[in-house]
Amino acid sequence: MTEKQEERVRAKIKKIRSALSADKRFHGGYFDDSRGLRYMPPELYLRINDYKGAARYFKWFDKNFPDDIGYGMFWFEYAISSFKNKKMEIAEKSILKSFMANDYLIEQFLGLPLKDRINNERSEWHRKQAIENFLYSEENPEFAEFSIWLKNFIESSEFLNFSNKYVDIEIKLKTETEVSKRSALLNKSRQLLDDY
Repeated sequence: MTEKQEERVRAKIKKIRSALSADKRFHGGYFDDSRGLRYMPPELYLRINDYKGAARYFKWFDKNFPDDIGYGMFWFEYAISSFKNKKMEIAEKSILKSFMANDYLIEQFLGLPLKDRINNERSEWHRKQAIENFLYSEENPEFAEFSIWLKNFIESSEFLNFSNKYVDIEIKLKTETEVSKRSALLNKSRQLLDDY
C-alpha cells in the first residue's frame, strides 16, 4: 500500500469516527447508528496494519456498545487485532464470539472444508457470507503467526469443549418450540461464553 492509499484509509476512518460522534450528539448522548458505521473501522485499521489503532477502536467500541452482539467478521477482526497486540485472552474470547456468530469463518480463513454442524437456514446464509464476503486468509503473510495460533487454539480441548456444547445447544434450538425451554437453552448458550 502506498503512502497516499494509507492516507485515504486513515481519512475514511476519521470520517466514520466523526459521523459516529455526530450521531451520538444528535441522539442526545446515545448512538443510533442504524447504518452500522461502528463495524467499519476494524477492517480499515487491519488493511493498513495499524493494530494499535484497532485496539484503541475496540476499547472505544466496548465502552460505547457494551451489549452489541456484533457479527462474525467483526469478532474475527477483534481476534486478529488482539493477537497482534498480545492480548491473548481477548483474542480467544473474540474467536469464540466469531464462532458463535458464524461457525464457518475459522474454516474459511484456514482454507479448511466448511463443516455442516448446525444445518439450518441461518447456517446456509453464514456459509454463503463466509465464502463471498470474508476478507481474511491464512495465505496473507501478515497473518502467518495468527494462523499458527488459531490452528492450535481450535484444536485445544477448551475450544473443542466450547464448540461442541454450543453446537449441541443450537441443534436443540432448531427443534424446540416450548418457550421456557428455548429461553433456558438461549441462557445456557450465553453462559457458555461467560464461563469460558
